[in-house]
Amino acid sequence: MWIAPPVLDEIVDRTLREDLHAGDLSAESTVPAHVLATGTAVARAPLVVCGGDVFQRVFERLEPSVVFESLVDDGTKVGCGTMIWRVQGSARAILMGERSALNLTQRMSGIATLARTYVEALPPGCATRITDTRKTTPGLRVLERYAVRCGGAFNHRDSLGAAVMIKDNHITAAGGILAAVERARRHAPHTSRIEVEVASLEQLEQALAANADIIMLDNFSPEYVAEAVRRARGKAILEASGGVTLATLPAFAAAGVDVISVGALTHSAPAADIALDLALLP
Repeated sequence: MWIAPPVLDEIVDRTLREDLHAGDLSAESTVPAHVLATGTAVARAPLVVCGGDVFQRVFERLEPSVVFESLVDDGTKVGCGTMIWRVQGSARAILMGERSALNLTQRMSGIATLARTYVEALPPGCATRITDTRKTTPGLRVLERYAVRCGGAFNHRDSLGAAVMIKDNHITAAGGILAAVERARRHAPHTSRIEVEVASLEQLEQALAANADIIMLDNFSPEYVAEAVRRARGKAILEASGGVTLATLPAFAAAGVDVISVGALTHSAPAADIALDLALLP
C-alpha cells in the first residue's frame, strides 16, 4: 500500500463523518438492509486513474466484508466509459459511501490527469523535472502528492521540516541572503540541502556566493531563466517557479532549468469526471 493504513483510515474516517454524522436518511429509509448490489466506478471523460486504495477503504470502513476489485491500475490513462473499480456488498453501504469515495478519487484523478498533461508538454528528451508545491488541500496533502506522482510528476518538500527553503520573508528577517544561508548551515542537519528563493539576477549572484544548493527563480521570464542557467551552471540546482502555464512550460524547459514547480497541479486541478453505477444482485 502506498500510504500507511492508519493515515489512510484517518482521512477516510474524517471524510465519512462529514457525510454520515447523522446517518443516511435516504438509504436507511428506502433500501432494505438485506439488499446486495454492485457499484462500478466509470470514467465519464478521459482521465488518469488515481485512488484505488482510497475507493476500496471507504467502503471497507462501512462494511468490512465488502468485495473490492480494481479494474485499472493507478497511473493509467483511460478513455470515456472505462470501468475503473468495482465494489460488491450491501446496497446501503455502497450508497452511504458513494459520495465520499467519489469526492476523494475524483480529486486525486483530476490532479493526476493535470500532472500528466504538464509532463507531456515537456519537449521530447527534456530532463527538466515537474514538481508540485505545498499549495495543497488542508488534510489531503498525502493523497494529492501521491496523485502528482501517478501523473508522472514529482513532489517538492512534504512539510516545513523536510528541507531548508529560504524565501523572501526569511531573507528579510535574517538580514540578507548570506546571513540566512550561513545560519541555516549552522543549524540544519548535514543531510539537508539549502534552497534560496531569488527574485532577480542580483539575488541569484548573492545566493551563488553563499553556496546555496538549490536556487528558486521566482517569477523569472524564460529569457531570465536562460541567463540564470548560464551563470549558475554546475554551481547549484535551479528551480523555476511562478507564472508557469502549459503554454509557457516548453519555453521554461528549453531554457535549461533543472526543476519547474507548479502550484496549479494541486490548487487548480479540476475534479475528474467519475460516476458510480449501481446494479442489484439477485
